[in-house]
Amino acid sequence: MTTSFLQFTEEKLGQAEKTELDAHFENLLARADCTKNWTEKILRQTEVLLQPNPSARVEEFLYEKLDRKVPSRVTNGELLAQYMTEAANDFGPGTPYGKTLIKVGETQRRLGAAERDFIHSASINFLTPLRNFLEGDWRTISKERRILQNRRLDLDACKARLKKAKAAEAKAAAVPDFQETRPRNYVLSASASALWSDEVEKAEHELRLTQTEFDRQAEVTRLLLEGINSTHVNHLRCLHEFVESQTNYYAQCYQYMLDLQKQLGRFSGTFVGNAESTSPAAATSPPAVAAATVPAVPTIPVVPTIVGVPNTVAEGVLNPNEVKPPASGTRKARVLYDYEAADSSELALLADEMITVYSLPGMDPDWLIGERGNQKGKVPVTYLELLS
Repeated sequence: MTTSFLQFTEEKLGQAEKTELDAHFENLLARADCTKNWTEKILRQTEVLLQPNPSARVEEFLYEKLDRKVPSRVTNGELLAQYMTEAANDFGPGTPYGKTLIKVGETQRRLGAAERDFIHSASINFLTPLRNFLEGDWRTISKERRILQNRRLDLDACKARLKKAKAAEAKAAAVPDFQETRPRNYVLSASASALWSDEVEKAEHELRLTQTEFDRQAEVTRLLLEGINSTHVNHLRCLHEFVESQTNYYAQCYQYMLDLQKQLGRFSGTFVGNAESTSPAAATSPPAVAAATVPAVPTIPVVPTIVGVPNTVAEGVLNPNEVKPPASGTRKARVLYDYEAADSSELALLADEMITVYSLPGMDPDWLIGERGNQKGKVPVTYLELLS
């Protein structure tokens, strides 16, 4: 160890030669270092994506190091759903606001559950393989690289020792000048030459041993470094699984929000009607802007109910098929999203199609009458882009 340290110090000071690795080996080392660095960055940022709260990440890290199960944590969506449900109970679950809170809260709960499933799937299929590489394969590679570095320092130290021994042997073997040198000095010089010859043989033997150990360790390290290609293939598969999990998560969220939007549009007429019956000021409030800009047809007279004769108009149920569109003033609208009709009074919609729309007196401002060819029915305003 002392010899290796001395060799390392002399290399840093530029006073010793260093054995260079071949270009292919250097490329393998650079590729391994690059893989390790980017894997760490991707791992850390993915952890931030899945858990933005740094305190929660520290807590999960401590549980993991203590080899204990991380306690189940309520997601933000689930917590919001809990608050909305409690608020609806306080405001009255039968009121328009309470009903809407319950609907939105249930959707938030479903979103929170979907987020929990996504985090769990991403942790198992993506984070765990990356973490296993850093804590397993990379630690093994780093250990073998340190051993290789020590073997190289020992090899270079043996080379330097052999070089010095050969130089001393050559100097001792030089023929002395008998005119200026006493016989006794010649004897000493011959004895020193023999000693240095023994030192050279010993240094050559140590060099052969250290060279063998270095070559063996270099081969072990090379095999581990070439395994980085397999690591990339494994991480590529994990990345595909992460993308698939993320795609499913966002698709679920999108579907949940579409369902919520349909529910709010379907029940908004009931909510507005209840609000008007309980609030005198609501009767004088102006209609929604979207409905106000759509022309209306003449008022339909309300026929009294006759016993035994069904009358949908008298019962307060609007039948769009009994209403003719105005002669002028209808508007075109582009459908933004697909919409599935809830009953025969509604018109199913397809995204990006063009329909004709107009309003009827007494209609909920969140709904319009839509026509497409011979088909007619109510359509939600939130699914339309009204064109001039």
